[in-house]
Amino acid sequence: MKDYTLFDIIGPVMIGPSSSHTAGACRIGYTAKNIIKFEITEVKFILYGSFAKTYKGHGTDIALLGGFLGLRPDDERLVDAFQMAKHKGLNYTFETSEDEQNHPNTVKIIAKTNRLETWEIVGVSIGGGKMVIESINGINVQYTGEYNTLVTHHKDSAGMLTRITTILSENRINIAFMKLYREEKGIKAIGIIETDEDIDQSIIDELIRMDGMLYVTVINKIYE
Repeated sequence: MKDYTLFDIIGPVMIGPSSSHTAGACRIGYTAKNIIKFEITEVKFILYGSFAKTYKGHGTDIALLGGFLGLRPDDERLVDAFQMAKHKGLNYTFETSEDEQNHPNTVKIIAKTNRLETWEIVGVSIGGGKMVIESINGINVQYTGEYNTLVTHHKDSAGMLTRITTILSENRINIAFMKLYREEKGIKAIGIIETDEDIDQSIIDELIRMDGMLYVTVINKIYE
């Protein structure tokens, strides 16, 4: 039998009419932006299923864009997301697709950075304001945002994960969950390491100096 929390019973504190279509969508946008380390110049949101059918009426477009601008679901500025994006010079578009997905509340975010890179992140809103990131640049993941999370992009080489976890251990960072996803054997991997403690900038700097590390992102937990 599932153990229910107060959050499950009363739902999230949020702006908007729907926990799935606004709070969950906002958290998808917020998380995607924090996964992408670099400045975004252009973003496209492709909506599927229920998201595609009702996104304007339920404010899913505002929530996704607001989250992508760094706003949380209870931020009153969410209603001004379009104006904020315009002020920041962020080009954004929304498209709908009839392609079937595993979950009805699915969005694919395609973002271009100032480094001329393109990122593709797929997220789903699973109800009660919660979300799961299902893929990053074509690599299947399962990221929930319930812990402080270290995301490492590194070369897929022997001993890499051991060196990462050693640095965390030496800095007294306790690992709650850890998963490694490989883009291709021997080429590139993404590590998602969820921790109980905050991860200081000094730890990030130490990880970045590792031979074979491409870049490192820290996402603070999005559920209090």
